[in-house]
Amino acid sequence: MTNSIRTVYWENDAVVFIDQRLLPGVETYVISRDYRQVAAAIKDLSIRGAPAIGVAAALGIALGAHYSQAPSLTALKADFEVICTTFSQTRPTARNLFWAIEGMKKCFQEACAAPQAQQGMEIPPNPLLTKGGWGNLHINSYRGQALNFLKQSLITEACRICGEDIAINRKIGAYGEILIADGDNILTHCNAGALATAGYGTALGVVRAAWEAGKRIHVYVDETRPVLQGARLTAWELVREGIPATLITDNMSGFLMKQGKVQKIIVGADRIAANGDAANKIGTYSVAVLAKAHKIPFYVAAPLSTFDGAIKTGKDIPIEERDPAEVTCCQGVVLAPQGIGVYNPAFDVTPHSYISAFVTEKGLIHPPFRKTVPAVLGS
Repeated sequence: MTNSIRTVYWENDAVVFIDQRLLPGVETYVISRDYRQVAAAIKDLSIRGAPAIGVAAALGIALGAHYSQAPSLTALKADFEVICTTFSQTRPTARNLFWAIEGMKKCFQEACAAPQAQQGMEIPPNPLLTKGGWGNLHINSYRGQALNFLKQSLITEACRICGEDIAINRKIGAYGEILIADGDNILTHCNAGALATAGYGTALGVVRAAWEAGKRIHVYVDETRPVLQGARLTAWELVREGIPATLITDNMSGFLMKQGKVQKIIVGADRIAANGDAANKIGTYSVAVLAKAHKIPFYVAAPLSTFDGAIKTGKDIPIEERDPAEVTCCQGVVLAPQGIGVYNPAFDVTPHSYISAFVTEKGLIHPPFRKTVPAVLGS
């Protein structure tokens, strides 16, 4: 089976992305030539999921540089910093966002140091060569070629990150598939599928790989309040691909576990601390606690770019708080009385002691995570 969902990609000098706010009702792709529109799409959840956010940021940074009117290296550097800052202020929890920004900054620095960028980049006009204007035109030609080299370097790197994300997800699926037995009922929370990545998915990548291997599986999909990423997005992906699935409300999962209807639980992550504590969509911690109480394996599938070695424990992971209207309203329908107080953290942190293993592109990471996670990150 070939997954056909392309979440975000570069095409014809534009960033193209599916507007996830409109799913499952309407499948609409936005063609953007303004990096600020891409940043806004990350912030308003048109683009969501940690790996997809990272890919979108890389592509958005390349987009901003591509359309920059900067006449010199100094001016392009200034534009580039503004672009990167804009993306860094979109979503605070997703580690992949900052990983992508760091990667694009490194690419820009390396490209600036390359001979193709140095030649003619900051050559001042020479009064002795300006007769008829030909000298300055020659200099401007060199400068233009150098700026184009820098811009193309960023586009190439962003497209590489996009393509690599899909390849990484397929590796995660291949490693995780061995955890799934024929006949398993799998519970997942939020959306960690193709829509949360450049394509294929992390947690749903494992599900896809098991299905492609011919295993008879069934997926229970938590609706995932308040934005319903499970009901709207995960369910849409599974129905689209014909993978057997059942939608449940968030408060049903414990009862299903008690009935023996769940054999495995697999989720994604937005940031993972060095000790293995993992931040994921709000409600994940509750599912992990229930899984431990019912002795059900609880797996987290994520690329190594989601791990943050600089953060020692989950207590230090920044947790985004979102608009109260996400809780009080649903699809424009008001659900709660005006004036009620609202607490709306977008993520919670699952302690490493509740996690059975991580599934990454380098294989499975097992406890004790305080030792195994740093070992993998350092390899």
